[in-house]
Amino acid sequence: MAKPKKRYVCQSCGAVASKWQGQCADCGEWNTLVEDAGGVVTPFQAKHNLQSGGKAVDLVGLDADIALPERITTGIAELDRALGGGLVEGSATLLGGDPGIGKSTLLLQASAIIAKRGHDVTYISGEEAADQIRLRARRLGLGEAPMKLAAATSVRDILTTLGEGGAKPPALLVIDSIQTMHSDLIEGAPGTVSQVRASAQELIRFAKERGTAMVLVGHVTKDGAIAGPRVLEHMVDTVLSFEGERSHQYRILRAIKNRFGGTDEIGVFAMAEQGLEEVANPSSLFLTNRQDDVSGAVVFPALEGTRPVLVEIQALVVRLASGATPRRAVVGWDSGRLAMILAVLEARCGLSFATSEVYLNVAGGYRVADPAADLAVAAALISALAERPVDADTVAFGEISLSGEVRTVAHAGLRLREASKLGFAKALLPSAVDSRESGTALNGFSTLRALVDHLLDRA
Repeated sequence: MAKPKKRYVCQSCGAVASKWQGQCADCGEWNTLVEDAGGVVTPFQAKHNLQSGGKAVDLVGLDADIALPERITTGIAELDRALGGGLVEGSATLLGGDPGIGKSTLLLQASAIIAKRGHDVTYISGEEAADQIRLRARRLGLGEAPMKLAAATSVRDILTTLGEGGAKPPALLVIDSIQTMHSDLIEGAPGTVSQVRASAQELIRFAKERGTAMVLVGHVTKDGAIAGPRVLEHMVDTVLSFEGERSHQYRILRAIKNRFGGTDEIGVFAMAEQGLEEVANPSSLFLTNRQDDVSGAVVFPALEGTRPVLVEIQALVVRLASGATPRRAVVGWDSGRLAMILAVLEARCGLSFATSEVYLNVAGGYRVADPAADLAVAAALISALAERPVDADTVAFGEISLSGEVRTVAHAGLRLREASKLGFAKALLPSAVDSRESGTALNGFSTLRALVDHLLDRA
């Protein structure tokens, strides 16, 4: 038998190198290469012809009959929304998020509800003892839920227990977390690329063969990506990301991948004493305690998938003494895009921010990545610079080009309907938008200069 060659695998991206080096050549991370045993190649394997000796597989056409997958509703509407209607039998779901964001709390609440509805639920924790989970369940008022708990990290022990004596497999299996699991089929410490891949493969195979809906909790890196090999996200059916700032109460559950539904829906939660609470109207989280007579505040109807969320864009412009270096600070938006908007306002509209410090904030800790926020940001900056408040019942959205053109954006009607529902009667938007049925007074602008003239009452 040939002696296995040494190889080194990057724990960040899974790249393989023949020798150890300080920096991964593929992803650029430092000190992530770990020795990993390579596969053994024999002369028989090298010469074997794979075109014979196998078992023929069944081939079907696109017009073949298909049964819709059975779903298990979690009883938490926001979670079901992100999943596309609930957990699918025999599927594998990966849930990632920052430490302390509420992943275990959300899954414990969902597991307890499903168990109370008569389904068999097994919760395996590799990070906490069973007593710790019981204490959390009692704190959340879920201590009477008929679910089964265990603290284990060996995949062999877990699968043996679940299949012991021909027992009926659970309807839901929660593994918290996949980075703590260990397979004795290969060498390596828990959390390494090879262990995460092998453990996930065995657990997913069990779920597919036995029809169990399985949820894997995944750790994330400092950049917010799910730790471990990238192939882990390809192995599962659904990837959910739990986002939010620990200093703020809101949490957003976003579907990054979903083989049984769309990835354009989100679930919104608020952290409370009794665990995570659903937020049916997310705009209510970000529009509280608004002041009508303050300059630099404009409401923007953001879009998360197909759900509009109204947030407040706040700008502050502070004039400095001559010679001082002005500062630009942004919270919740792209700093590079702010620099672009300031440049367009100065070059195309004649407004000068060169001697002023500019601070921009998205209220409530919300993060905006929608380019439609350009017009709301520009309106907030103009209002702050001129110290002239924008009407409190006004929303603004639209994309701004480098030429100063205000360009239309997607789903304008959806944004306007949500704004009208919450009592906003006016809208600053691109002139190309036509949504008369929204019941909102529209002020359309083809250029950014026209918006400046409107807000400053120029003729």
